[in-house]
Amino acid sequence: MRIGVISDTHGSISAWQQAYNNYLSQTDLIIHCGDLLYHGPRNPLPEGYNPDELCSIFNALEKPIIFIRGNCDTEVDQMILDYPLESPYAHIFTEQWRILVHHGHHNLLPAQTKKLYNLIISGHTHLPSLTKENGIIYLNPGSPTLPKDEEKTPTIAIIDEEAIVIWNIKTGEEVQKMADCV
Repeated sequence: MRIGVISDTHGSISAWQQAYNNYLSQTDLIIHCGDLLYHGPRNPLPEGYNPDELCSIFNALEKPIIFIRGNCDTEVDQMILDYPLESPYAHIFTEQWRILVHHGHHNLLPAQTKKLYNLIISGHTHLPSLTKENGIIYLNPGSPTLPKDEEKTPTIAIIDEEAIVIWNIKTGEEVQKMADCV
């Protein structure tokens, strides 16, 4: 199973389309870690900003997608989105993975989290990250829209049976890779 992971699209059609057309369309499931439509008061208006149209694109997808409610997502967003905004967590179980997904704006995870999951995914920071600690992999796909690393690298992640890879969606280069994950 190939899983695409994206976060913090903040209403940008151009970032979504680049990520979807080149990476996410080739997956079996998409996880969106939140901050779907609104750019947020501390962020500039992103290129291709059109939250209504992006919501229409999301609603027309013919692929399983799980949306997490981010700190910029509201009740109004749920009124126009045809998928539930999971909050504060989503749980996904595959043959290989026991996944907990959250947006990341609340750092404290429930006490049993580290015993129950082998992959914890979050967004929020707009900084791509892939680490392993005490047998648990922590993944943040960064943001394809408003990246906050020094180079402003637009990123998403792909998870498959062989590896987890964070991709620069502009250049097609691997940003970080973890093989033999489980």
